[in-house]
Amino acid sequence: LAQADSRLDLLRRVAELIPDDRDPSRVEHSIFHMLRQRVFGIALSYDDLNDHDTLRHDLLFQSVTGKGRALASSPTLCRFENRTNRQCAWAINELLIENFIASHASAPEELILDFDATDDPVHGEQEGRFFHGYYGHYCFLPLYAFCGSHLLAAWLRPSGIDGARGAWFLLRVLVKRLREAWPEVKITLRADSGFCRWRMLRWCEKHKVNYIVGLAKNSRIKEVAAELMEQAENQFKESKQKARLFAWIDYQAKTWDHSRRVIAKAEHTEGGANPRFVITDLKGEAQALYDEVYCARGDMENRIKEQQLGLFADRTSCHAWWPNQFRLLLSSLAYTLIDHIREVGLKGTELAQAQVGTIRLKLFKIGAVIVSNTRRVRVHLSSACAWQKEFLHAASHLQSSA
Repeated sequence: LAQADSRLDLLRRVAELIPDDRDPSRVEHSIFHMLRQRVFGIALSYDDLNDHDTLRHDLLFQSVTGKGRALASSPTLCRFENRTNRQCAWAINELLIENFIASHASAPEELILDFDATDDPVHGEQEGRFFHGYYGHYCFLPLYAFCGSHLLAAWLRPSGIDGARGAWFLLRVLVKRLREAWPEVKITLRADSGFCRWRMLRWCEKHKVNYIVGLAKNSRIKEVAAELMEQAENQFKESKQKARLFAWIDYQAKTWDHSRRVIAKAEHTEGGANPRFVITDLKGEAQALYDEVYCARGDMENRIKEQQLGLFADRTSCHAWWPNQFRLLLSSLAYTLIDHIREVGLKGTELAQAQVGTIRLKLFKIGAVIVSNTRRVRVHLSSACAWQKEFLHAASHLQSSA
């Protein structure tokens, strides 16, 4: 983790964005050291501030954070988290975009931007809490943007809003910055039906951004696709096996400015009809676009699960709003480091596509003897470690790439 951070120079740059009004002559724990302490702790599954009351005395943890002596206590870390504000949170998201751009040695030909939201259950009477009817509980509604496995933005939102709120603004920011870096790059927006807003699609058309976005089922679209759905039902009745038919249809809601092309998927199984609709301006065969392009957005959902379940992005238990936004970003920074370890350190190994929990179990949290003196900290690893080949491969590649 320390090697990945040094290679990206990520947490040092983030630390420069966090306000610090403390008296320099009285500062014992710098913003940079506390940031490393929190992000590395989350990566290692120590998501609670109370964990650091013990962890702060760990010799190896002290060494990799760069301090070399007792680290910050939980009250100090709590005050650290409460220093952030809107400007800081947005600047960190901008830094994630810059990190993504810097990860490319040459300009890519095409980028697919995945947008999605998820529920983040609240922890009591917190600022911004709302009851969400779809999820059935009080929660926040963070917005994520990914490109492949790269996290581009993570923004905390209250759940009492339209699920697409803020997505249009974020898309504009991303497109503008990515085209500043790569003027000729082809950009495609991919999202589920929660982001199907015709003004957003019109903006994409105007700015030459392609889109492939889910379209919620309604009585009108079902009526337009009725013939195709009937064909699928008849095919199932004849073969007694799942029937899937695809076709292009034109559809325009009453409030839209013009009609748009929609991929209609008519599926019929033992459970009955299961139609799906996707609106897109991409060219090609309907089934290929649906199966190979649109359905590939499911990988982003796995990345969000890594954030929420593996890196505790839902540990937003502060009372105030902006510390919770900062905790979401701490999880995002931990994800960025681990994704870099996958991409560089574990490339070509069995763990190159492993999820955060697997990498943590097999490479991060393993048995060792730690010996410290005034000159160095030495780590004695077991020669019987089952994943020593992958461990040494990752350490070697991250060090040589630094």
